[in-house]
Amino acid sequence: MWTYATCCMSQPVDHRPIELHLLSPWESDEVVELLVATAHYHRTAAKLDLGHSVNFGRPWMGASKSEYGLVSLPYLDGPSLENLKTGSKELKFYWLIPVTFSEVEFKKRNGLDALEELFDGTGFDFLNPGRSAVA
Repeated sequence: MWTYATCCMSQPVDHRPIELHLLSPWESDEVVELLVATAHYHRTAAKLDLGHSVNFGRPWMGASKSEYGLVSLPYLDGPSLENLKTGSKELKFYWLIPVTFSEVEFKKRNGLDALEELFDGTGFDFLNPGRSAVA
């Protein structure tokens, strides 16, 4: 498994600074490109935060049906990765999970917690670009 992460997506002036990481089953320039585009969107269009989704505009990898990213807690690593106190600010490190359009729509209708519970109950394979949607 490869882990890719943003660096300086957030700036010292940000009210709620965040950085993202995205996991990949293999080394991939595609994943680097998605993180750069997501960071650019965060800096120039709309601030991202926990629970937000972002349209990648193309599949996560290859012909994957996952064309969106979900900003989620770093469940695999826990609070020790999520929180970094720097002076008077706390920087958040979130997991950008590749998801499908139908999963984003499910989240909009039912909430983030419901989607994450659905992932937990279905054996969600977050590293499989060819996985089927769970919602």
